Amino acid sequence: MKRFFIIANKSKDPDMKETARIREYLELHGATCEVAEMERADDSNGNREYICRVPEDFECCIVLGGDGTMLQAARNVLGRNIPIIGVNLGTLGYMTEVELSEAENAMDKLLADDYEIEDRMMLQGILCQGEEQGVVNYALNDIVIARCSSLQVFSFNVYVNDMPLTSYQADGIILSSPTGSTAYNMSAGGPIVDPKAQILLLTPICAHTANARTILLSEKDKVTIEIGKGRGDSVQRLEASFDGGKRVIMESGDRIDISRAEQTTRILKLSSESFLNILRKKLV
Repeated sequence: MKRFFIIANKSKDPDMKETARIREYLELHGATCEVAEMERADDSNGNREYICRVPEDFECCIVLGGDGTMLQAARNVLGRNIPIIGVNLGTLGYMTEVELSEAENAMDKLLADDYEIEDRMMLQGILCQGEEQGVVNYALNDIVIARCSSLQVFSFNVYVNDMPLTSYQADGIILSSPTGSTAYNMSAGGPIVDPKAQILLLTPICAHTANARTILLSEKDKVTIEIGKGRGDSVQRLEASFDGGKRVIMESGDRIDISRAEQTTRILKLSSESFLNILRKKLV
């Protein structure tokens, strides 16, 4: 690889010192680099997105930040076939493979084409009713449907391939990809899954039942979540969030279809270390 696009996160690298160090190292070794910062872009619905327009003529996107920056970068390269790799400036960094202390060694491997590429499964969500009916939104980690205001228990009806599966009284529902199993899904008591797996994870949040567990589904399944009525047939109001970024308001009677997306996120891997060994280190 010789052409690199570097996405910087100024909140993680305020003086851009680490970003400049990596750029200078790559250019010193004959590479072409371009650096851009994430720019905040709020829409009329109050969604807060961080946008970085990535040109198509680069071979790799190096992301400096944490897992949140990686998720934003994944949305920015969606459909462009550009692999991404993260340099961890955050905390745990499940998605950012490279630690800052090992950045130069990692850059040497990229320059020498010593890497593998994993195609990570993504999710797509299509709202069936409401203002954004038919609009497709994407997520690498998860699609979460949860309260946006009052503290109350919500009613959810779950269908798989248009057949009723179950109903929940819960604070919310998480539909996670394997990559997102170490995110909100894990915090809600869901299982940790190898990110190369091809399954869907359905996890209720604080369900009001003693036997609510994560349900694992095939990547070929379509999951439909319908917002039920509240107490006294009142209208419930929630929001569906995509990787914690894009948010869509949902009300009682609204449905969202969630399935595997045709698009994938290409993640560069420099180490042959197993996922379980990496996980063991992160959880210490």
